[in-house]
Amino acid sequence: MEIIKRGAEAILYIDFFENRKVLVKERIKKSYRLEELDKKLRIERTRKEVRLLTEARKIGVNTPQIFHVDEENGKIVMEFIEGKRLKDIMESLTEEEIVDIFQKIGEDIGRMHSMDIIHGDLTTSNMILKDEKIYFIDFGLGFFSKRIEDKGVDLNLLREAIRATHPKLLNLCWQNILIGYKKSFKDWEKVIKKVDEIERRARYVERSSKD
Repeated sequence: MEIIKRGAEAILYIDFFENRKVLVKERIKKSYRLEELDKKLRIERTRKEVRLLTEARKIGVNTPQIFHVDEENGKIVMEFIEGKRLKDIMESLTEEEIVDIFQKIGEDIGRMHSMDIIHGDLTTSNMILKDEKIYFIDFGLGFFSKRIEDKGVDLNLLREAIRATHPKLLNLCWQNILIGYKKSFKDWEKVIKKVDEIERRARYVERSSKD
Protein backbone atom coordinates (compact mmCIF):
# COMPACT_ATOMS: atom_id res chain seq x y z
CA MET A 1 0.00 0.00 0.00
CA GLU A 2 1.43 3.34 -1.11
CA ILE A 3 -0.29 6.51 0.13
CA ILE A 4 -0.31 9.18 -2.58
CA LYS A 5 -2.50 11.80 -0.97
CA ARG A 6 -3.79 12.47 2.52
CA GLY A 7 -6.61 15.03 2.61
CA ALA A 8 -8.93 16.32 5.30
CA GLU A 9 -11.74 13.97 4.26
CA ALA A 10 -9.99 10.98 2.71
CA ILE A 11 -6.74 9.22 1.95
CA LEU A 12 -5.81 7.95 -1.50
CA TYR A 13 -3.50 4.99 -1.84
CA ILE A 14 -2.32 2.53 -4.47
CA ASP A 15 -3.10 -1.12 -3.83
CA PHE A 16 -3.83 -4.33 -5.73
CA PHE A 17 -7.27 -5.79 -6.31
CA GLU A 18 -7.79 -9.04 -8.23
CA ASN A 19 -4.17 -8.85 -9.47
CA ARG A 20 -4.48 -5.35 -10.87
CA LYS A 21 -3.06 -2.05 -9.67
CA VAL A 22 -5.86 0.12 -8.28
CA LEU A 23 -6.45 3.42 -6.55
CA VAL A 24 -8.34 3.24 -3.27
CA LYS A 25 -10.14 6.23 -1.83
CA GLU A 26 -10.93 5.75 1.85
CA ARG A 27 -12.93 8.29 3.80
CA ILE A 28 -11.40 9.00 7.20
CA LYS A 29 -13.32 8.50 10.44
CA LYS A 30 -13.78 11.77 12.30
CA SER A 31 -13.41 11.36 16.06
CA TYR A 32 -15.03 14.76 16.77
CA ARG A 33 -18.31 13.57 15.24
CA LEU A 34 -20.76 11.22 16.89
CA GLU A 35 -19.85 7.74 15.67
CA GLU A 36 -23.30 7.03 14.25
CA LEU A 37 -23.44 10.37 12.42
CA ASP A 38 -19.89 9.97 11.15
CA LYS A 39 -20.66 6.55 9.69
CA LYS A 40 -23.87 7.83 8.08
CA LEU A 41 -22.04 10.76 6.45
CA ARG A 42 -19.22 8.59 5.15
CA ILE A 43 -21.67 6.09 3.65
CA GLU A 44 -23.75 8.84 2.01
CA ARG A 45 -20.71 10.63 0.57
CA THR A 46 -19.19 7.40 -0.72
CA ARG A 47 -22.48 6.40 -2.34
CA LYS A 48 -22.88 9.83 -3.96
CA GLU A 49 -19.35 9.88 -5.36
CA VAL A 50 -19.79 6.41 -6.84
CA ARG A 51 -23.02 7.49 -8.49
CA LEU A 52 -21.44 10.65 -9.94
CA LEU A 53 -18.48 8.71 -11.35
CA THR A 54 -20.79 6.05 -12.79
CA GLU A 55 -23.29 8.47 -14.35
CA ALA A 56 -20.51 10.57 -15.91
CA ARG A 57 -18.95 7.43 -17.38
CA LYS A 58 -22.31 6.34 -18.83
CA ILE A 59 -22.53 9.52 -20.94
CA GLY A 60 -19.07 9.15 -22.40
CA VAL A 61 -17.00 11.20 -19.95
CA ASN A 62 -13.75 9.43 -19.07
CA THR A 63 -13.62 8.62 -15.36
CA PRO A 64 -11.87 5.83 -13.44
CA GLN A 65 -13.72 2.52 -13.65
CA ILE A 66 -15.03 1.34 -10.27
CA PHE A 67 -14.15 -2.22 -9.30
CA HIS A 68 -15.45 -2.47 -5.75
CA VAL A 69 -17.28 -0.34 -3.17
CA ASP A 70 -17.21 -0.87 0.59
CA GLU A 71 -19.79 1.63 1.85
CA GLU A 72 -19.50 0.53 5.47
CA ASN A 73 -15.83 1.54 5.55
CA GLY A 74 -16.12 4.42 3.08
CA LYS A 75 -13.87 2.79 0.46
CA ILE A 76 -13.97 3.04 -3.32
CA VAL A 77 -11.63 0.74 -5.24
CA MET A 78 -11.13 2.13 -8.73
CA GLU A 79 -8.95 2.04 -11.81
CA PHE A 80 -5.55 3.67 -11.39
CA ILE A 81 -5.15 6.00 -14.38
CA GLU A 82 -1.53 5.73 -15.57
CA GLY A 83 -1.30 9.20 -17.05
CA LYS A 84 -0.10 12.72 -16.27
CA ARG A 85 -1.93 15.38 -14.30
CA LEU A 86 -2.84 18.17 -16.68
CA LYS A 87 -1.53 20.72 -14.16
CA ASP A 88 1.96 19.24 -14.39
CA ILE A 89 2.27 19.31 -18.18
CA MET A 90 0.42 22.49 -19.18
CA GLU A 91 3.57 24.51 -19.82
CA SER A 92 5.00 21.84 -22.13
CA LEU A 93 1.90 21.57 -24.36
CA THR A 94 1.80 23.17 -27.81
CA GLU A 95 -0.93 25.67 -28.66
CA GLU A 96 -2.52 23.07 -30.94
CA GLU A 97 -2.59 20.51 -28.10
CA ILE A 98 -4.14 23.03 -25.69
CA VAL A 99 -6.86 23.90 -28.23
CA ASP A 100 -7.71 20.21 -28.70
CA ILE A 101 -7.56 19.26 -25.01
CA PHE A 102 -9.60 22.19 -23.72
CA GLN A 103 -12.31 21.84 -26.35
CA LYS A 104 -12.67 18.21 -25.20
CA ILE A 105 -12.78 19.37 -21.57
CA GLY A 106 -15.50 21.91 -22.37
CA GLU A 107 -17.50 19.31 -24.25
CA ASP A 108 -17.25 16.83 -21.36
CA ILE A 109 -18.30 19.46 -18.80
CA GLY A 110 -21.25 20.28 -21.05
CA ARG A 111 -22.20 16.59 -21.14
CA MET A 112 -22.06 16.40 -17.35
CA HIS A 113 -24.10 19.58 -16.93
CA SER A 114 -26.68 18.20 -19.38
CA MET A 115 -27.19 15.35 -16.90
CA ASP A 116 -27.14 17.77 -13.92
CA ILE A 117 -23.77 16.45 -12.73
CA ILE A 118 -21.76 19.13 -10.91
CA HIS A 119 -18.13 18.10 -10.46
CA GLY A 120 -17.52 20.60 -7.67
CA ASP A 121 -13.74 20.78 -8.00
CA LEU A 122 -12.86 21.39 -11.65
CA THR A 123 -9.14 22.09 -11.70
CA THR A 124 -6.27 20.90 -13.89
CA SER A 125 -5.13 18.86 -10.86
CA ASN A 126 -8.28 16.76 -11.20
CA MET A 127 -7.78 15.98 -14.88
CA ILE A 128 -5.39 13.32 -16.16
CA LEU A 129 -4.12 13.03 -19.72
CA LYS A 130 -3.69 9.46 -20.92
CA ASP A 131 -3.50 8.29 -24.55
CA GLU A 132 -4.74 11.71 -25.74
CA LYS A 133 -7.85 11.35 -23.56
CA ILE A 134 -8.77 13.48 -20.56
CA TYR A 135 -9.94 11.64 -17.44
CA PHE A 136 -11.88 13.51 -14.75
CA ILE A 137 -11.06 12.39 -11.22
CA ASP A 138 -12.07 13.24 -7.64
CA PHE A 139 -15.82 13.84 -7.58
CA GLY A 140 -15.71 14.09 -3.77
CA LEU A 141 -17.21 17.59 -3.75
CA GLY A 142 -19.67 16.84 -6.54
CA PHE A 143 -23.45 16.67 -6.48
CA PHE A 144 -26.50 16.65 -8.73
CA SER A 145 -28.26 19.93 -9.48
CA LYS A 146 -30.49 21.45 -12.15
CA ARG A 147 -29.63 25.01 -11.05
CA ILE A 148 -27.91 27.27 -13.58
CA GLU A 149 -26.13 28.96 -10.64
CA ASP A 150 -24.44 25.68 -9.66
CA LYS A 151 -23.33 25.04 -13.23
CA GLY A 152 -22.01 28.59 -13.45
CA VAL A 153 -20.06 28.16 -10.22
CA ASP A 154 -18.65 24.86 -11.52
CA LEU A 155 -17.34 26.48 -14.72
CA ASN A 156 -16.17 29.63 -12.95
CA LEU A 157 -14.13 27.51 -10.55
CA LEU A 158 -12.25 26.06 -13.51
CA ARG A 159 -11.58 29.49 -14.97
CA GLU A 160 -10.25 30.75 -11.62
CA ALA A 161 -8.11 27.62 -11.19
CA ILE A 162 -6.52 28.18 -14.61
CA ARG A 163 -6.06 31.88 -13.82
CA ALA A 164 -4.22 30.96 -10.59
CA THR A 165 -1.99 28.19 -11.96
CA HIS A 166 -1.53 28.97 -15.68
CA PRO A 167 -2.32 32.72 -16.04
CA LYS A 168 -0.58 33.12 -19.42
CA LEU A 169 -2.73 30.36 -20.90
CA LEU A 170 -6.04 31.52 -19.44
CA ASN A 171 -7.52 33.16 -22.54
CA LEU A 172 -6.58 30.31 -24.87
CA CYS A 173 -7.89 27.66 -22.47
CA TRP A 174 -11.12 29.51 -21.66
CA GLN A 175 -11.98 30.27 -25.29
CA ASN A 176 -11.67 26.59 -26.17
CA ILE A 177 -13.54 25.39 -23.08
CA LEU A 178 -16.45 27.55 -24.27
CA ILE A 179 -16.26 26.19 -27.83
CA GLY A 180 -16.58 22.64 -26.50
CA TYR A 181 -19.19 23.52 -23.87
CA LYS A 182 -21.48 25.14 -26.46
CA LYS A 183 -21.40 21.94 -28.54
CA SER A 184 -22.75 19.71 -25.80
CA PHE A 185 -24.97 21.83 -23.53
CA LYS A 186 -28.06 23.48 -24.97
CA ASP A 187 -28.45 26.03 -22.13
CA TRP A 188 -24.85 27.21 -22.46
CA GLU A 189 -25.86 30.87 -22.86
CA LYS A 190 -27.56 30.95 -19.45
CA VAL A 191 -24.55 29.35 -17.78
CA ILE A 192 -21.98 31.66 -19.41
CA LYS A 193 -24.11 34.64 -18.42
CA LYS A 194 -24.08 33.29 -14.85
CA VAL A 195 -20.28 32.83 -14.95
CA ASP A 196 -19.86 36.49 -15.96
CA GLU A 197 -22.26 37.53 -13.19
CA ILE A 198 -20.28 35.51 -10.60
CA GLU A 199 -17.06 37.19 -11.74
CA ARG A 200 -18.62 40.66 -11.50
CA ARG A 201 -19.81 39.89 -7.96
CA ALA A 202 -16.31 38.74 -7.00
CA ARG A 203 -14.77 41.94 -8.39
CA TYR A 204 -17.32 44.05 -6.51
CA VAL A 205 -16.51 42.28 -3.25
CA GLU A 206 -12.80 42.71 -3.90
CA ARG A 207 -13.18 46.44 -4.59
CA SER A 208 -15.42 46.92 -1.55
CA SER A 209 -12.89 45.23 0.72
CA LYS A 210 -10.20 47.67 -0.47
CA ASP A 211 -12.33 50.79 0.13
